[in-house]
Amino acid sequence: MALMGPGASMVLFARHVTTAAHILALVVAILMIVWVVHYQGGANINSEDSNTVFNVHPLVMCLGFILMIGEAIMVYKTFPMHRIGQKMIHMMLQFFALVLGIFGIYVAFKYHSMSETQNMTTLHSWLGICTICLFGLQWLFGFLVFWCPKAPEMTREMAAPVHVTAGIGIFFMTICTAETGLMEKSIAPNSLSEGQVINFTGLFILLFGVAVTVTVALRRISV
Repeated sequence: MALMGPGASMVLFARHVTTAAHILALVVAILMIVWVVHYQGGANINSEDSNTVFNVHPLVMCLGFILMIGEAIMVYKTFPMHRIGQKMIHMMLQFFALVLGIFGIYVAFKYHSMSETQNMTTLHSWLGICTICLFGLQWLFGFLVFWCPKAPEMTREMAAPVHVTAGIGIFFMTICTAETGLMEKSIAPNSLSEGQVINFTGLFILLFGVAVTVTVALRRISV
């Protein structure tokens, strides 16, 4: 039996890490849904209960923003297709994440209005606004430079490492924002089991972020 070379071993390891990232994303989604539905009584943007309205925020920001961004980053490992197709899926997933992120922030402001509490008073809210603004600028930059009207090839080659690095940095800002939000909720949970679900959700979100970053790093090494 022939032994695998370093390059083949790196590709195989990258596939395992990518698979682990997908599994972590699934675990995070399940934990978030369990927390919102079982412990928080569900989520409804049209509810007259401000807490039920607020529950839409973590659900959307986790499943529709953080996890979707991570999957969009890993699209080059997940979809074995032509480069243009990968770029298209990457761009569309990021766009949907941006739309859902803006919607999630709207929900938070609606909750504050219904509960008559002030906006932008916590580190979580500050990080959230900074993150969504930077993410929007990152998407616009990528669209204009790499898609339409599309910069010259030399400019794209120079911009690509900056785009990738900035994307990972902003992605980890979403992780930090989620962690601070979950920390606020874990201070006084309704039960011990709810506190454990919140903490495990935060832990697996962090592990998901690490797995996505490692996937990107391995992809660049193995290219």
